[in-house]
Amino acid sequence: MFAIIGLVVVMGSVIGGYMFAGGNLHVLWQPAEVIIIMGSGIGSLIVASPMKVNVTIAKNLLVVFTGKPKGKADYTDILLVLFDLLSLARREGVIALEAHVNKPDGSTIFTNRPTVLKNHHILDFICDNFKAYTAASMEPHEFEALMDIDIDSHHADAVQAPTNLNRLADAFPALGIVAAVMGVVLTMGKLSEPPEVLGHSIGAALVGTFLGVLLSYGIAGPLAAIMATQVEETGSQLNVVKAAMNAFAMGWPPAMALESARRAIPAHDRPGFDELEQMLRDSKKAGSA
Repeated sequence: MFAIIGLVVVMGSVIGGYMFAGGNLHVLWQPAEVIIIMGSGIGSLIVASPMKVNVTIAKNLLVVFTGKPKGKADYTDILLVLFDLLSLARREGVIALEAHVNKPDGSTIFTNRPTVLKNHHILDFICDNFKAYTAASMEPHEFEALMDIDIDSHHADAVQAPTNLNRLADAFPALGIVAAVMGVVLTMGKLSEPPEVLGHSIGAALVGTFLGVLLSYGIAGPLAAIMATQVEETGSQLNVVKAAMNAFAMGWPPAMALESARRAIPAHDRPGFDELEQMLRDSKKAGSA
């Protein structure tokens, strides 16, 4: 929603300021310039990116415009899922986790927190690493190294989409110049025409430069930035899970492992110490009811 609002503000400011100065919108409507810039831009993206990355870009853009931003509630649900899992492992041993991590969609721990169940990055990270921990006898530092490999691999894969979209944003001004030059070439063939015809042709050529810069800094660049922010948010969630699981591997009780995870949450989304304590008490009451 905020992405849509932001783009409306960008376009409204540019077009509104142009009209306020007495500009004619008809001059800005140059389909040929749009075809040249957008077509060459999309084509360069196809050349530069594997198909899986292009598909990821499309999916991420859909999330930008229709998805719900991650916030405090998402981190809270992750903490509560981890607390339930770690408490179960503390009471009954880590083998008791197998039924939950092997089939999370049939686990009451996960189904009670649908935001975690639907977040496949976090769900896979929790389940895969608990499977590895229960299957092998690892030292805490070995378990931490294993999770670091997982996080690094996820980041390297996830960052490709915003990086390639940002490269497209960097290319748009140059592609706008290409469209403008082609417009000038067409204008040179009209030198015998009246001044008003030449003026319209030159204006149409300059629209190409305008569109290239606007697409770069007003649309594609900001979209790449918000996609990169989404990647960082997922990375933060993975680090929260890692903090709790590594603390548990070191022998910390579930409550202290959760405190380690709480401190890994970014400050603007982090619940307070007392707030987390209250949530854990409420979770215990709901579980015993």
